[in-house]
Amino acid sequence: MPITLTGEVERITYESEATGFRVLKVGSLEGPAGKRSSVTVVGMLPPVGSGTRVRVTGEFRQDPRHGEQFRADTLVTLAPETLVGLERYLGSGLIPGIGPAFAKRIVSAFGMDSLTMLDHEPDRLKLIPGMGERRIEEVKKAWASQRAISNVMLLLQTHGASPALAARIYKHYGDRAASIVQEAPYRLAMDVRGIGFKTADRIAKSLGIAGDHPDRVQAGVLHELGGLADQGHVLFDRDALSERAAAMLEVDVGHVGPAIDKLWASGLVVVEERCVYLTRLHRAETALASGLSRLLSRPGRVLAGIESTIQRFEAQAKVKLAPAQRAAVQGAAENKLIVVTGGPGVGKTTIVRAILDVMKRAHLNVRLAAPTGRAAKRLHEATSHEATTLHRLLEFDPRAGGFQLSEQKPLEADVVIVDEASMIDVPLGAALLSALPDAARLVIVGDADQLPSVGPGALLRDIIDSGVVTTVRLNEIFRQAGESRIVQNAHRILAGEMPESADPDSPRADFFVVTRREAEEAAQTVKELVTARIPKRFGFDPSRDVQVLTPMHRGPAGTTALNQLLQSALNPTGDSLEHHGQTFRVRDKVLQLKNDYDREVYNGDLGVVERVSAEDRRVTVRFEGRDVDYQDADLDMLTLAYATSIHKSQGSEYPAVVIPLLTSHFVMLSRNLVYTAVTRGKKLCVLVADPRALKLALGEVRREERQTRLAERLRLAMR
Repeated sequence: MPITLTGEVERITYESEATGFRVLKVGSLEGPAGKRSSVTVVGMLPPVGSGTRVRVTGEFRQDPRHGEQFRADTLVTLAPETLVGLERYLGSGLIPGIGPAFAKRIVSAFGMDSLTMLDHEPDRLKLIPGMGERRIEEVKKAWASQRAISNVMLLLQTHGASPALAARIYKHYGDRAASIVQEAPYRLAMDVRGIGFKTADRIAKSLGIAGDHPDRVQAGVLHELGGLADQGHVLFDRDALSERAAAMLEVDVGHVGPAIDKLWASGLVVVEERCVYLTRLHRAETALASGLSRLLSRPGRVLAGIESTIQRFEAQAKVKLAPAQRAAVQGAAENKLIVVTGGPGVGKTTIVRAILDVMKRAHLNVRLAAPTGRAAKRLHEATSHEATTLHRLLEFDPRAGGFQLSEQKPLEADVVIVDEASMIDVPLGAALLSALPDAARLVIVGDADQLPSVGPGALLRDIIDSGVVTTVRLNEIFRQAGESRIVQNAHRILAGEMPESADPDSPRADFFVVTRREAEEAAQTVKELVTARIPKRFGFDPSRDVQVLTPMHRGPAGTTALNQLLQSALNPTGDSLEHHGQTFRVRDKVLQLKNDYDREVYNGDLGVVERVSAEDRRVTVRFEGRDVDYQDADLDMLTLAYATSIHKSQGSEYPAVVIPLLTSHFVMLSRNLVYTAVTRGKKLCVLVADPRALKLALGEVRREERQTRLAERLRLAMR
């Protein structure tokens, strides 16, 4: 139950202008804590000065390092009630130009009317000895600005915005914040980072805006389209979208059609053949199709002597390419655009090395890239050739919010080989194609049977399904890989067959199925496997080497519960910081949830917490040898990663994976999901599974269907 306290700020112990996080000592208390001499108030709070009377609402919490604190959700400034308090307030440094000495003179001259004078008759400051014209102008400007900030903060908090949110809104709009919030609150969802439709809707409702107001319906449509994009859809049927938006907004569906038309007229969406796109996704899909068809329609030079070049590679690498592998290398030499796809153990890495060798012998400038840092690192290790992320390849500029390389400033490369292409979404694919020179070759390598990208679209599948791009499918499992039970079972899963456990007594055993039916029992088994059984038998470090992958976030065997269980077992003590119900502790394994171009950390990146400062609400995470700081407001981008969703594991490999699969996960279960999870394990895979759930997954042959038009656009372009 929230508690409200009233008191006077005695001291500002700490404050960060960048984040708005403040630590205040508040005394002269009234309310439930009135018997205390003072309390420590912490939170994302508006700026205040010593002597300011405040009303704070929140709750007392016990900080492991600093003891009892009052965590404030809201703070409202009040007028000082005593001359001493007024003097302290004016002299606190909050108003440039007024220090303690001048504050004393102002209060002596104007008494309790000092604030009224500053509000309405600031020129009367001339009556104060020593106050010249220049200083008076400075004080007038500073006081007006401070009052504006306070008024906006008060308005925003009155209408349901937290102090942190209010500070973010004010920072974005400045003195226009109050008028924008009152006149067009749904703009907040489009303009201010971290504010979604639901927050803007709450503020709008408090302002009395009707549920069927056109602005609300338009914002609701954009919210639904954004949610569908998060699910991977590039577009959505107009009628189905109208039904979804009307249900979410609880309005008549007749209000949604005009809202879609208005959004289309204003350029925020595109309507095409009874389907609705967010404008950015329509632009990306059409640009991607245009870029691919450009490569296909402009024939390139066929490399000569390819057979002898392949033979030299085979001799040097001491390998013998299979017919399909040889066809892939020849295809890359003959075509400007080619796709190479296949599952684990079929030699995709060997193909990349062979194509790289052929292109280098032809004296072509080859660039290697992958969607994530980890995938790029593996590509470099496999080829001994420089490999980079696609964002780095295309020179992403976080300040401008886009890529520096484009059609106007193309990439300097004759050949680009992209690995782990199943992870590339439509916007990133469009950026890559727009930056490719007309004469360049593009080799796309990936496993089309994995889950599609986290972002919108199904680029790899759509390119293959279009039927207009040369595609080589690798199916032959090579002898060494074929000895791996992980590889064998991955292919069994694709065929809809039950995976088989290895002989537990075999020293090469790498795949086990542990039967569990109840979610709670499965969770305890996962804990035992990660913390004891796997480290004891295989020597893997439980935090660094073992990754739990689960289909869902909720439930006893979901990411949230498993992370709490594993954190308490593997990392129970140390400097920590609580944020929105989640505790981050030094040595915790964490996952980045969104692309953060400023910090160059991307969705799905794994790191380890290096330092935690509860005092200034900062967490430092090490990603691939590089330290990245997160302030309190940015911690929503992090989550514990002892257990992650299978979707978030795409493109990653781990020494060992533990995968719970239960009937409670039925909504998510499919062959592709289980296949993707199993193929993340390099040396060991353990399924903690209910046989019924496994059978359900293997019987579900659907791919994760996404509404896109890329394949159709490619077919039309190449007619």
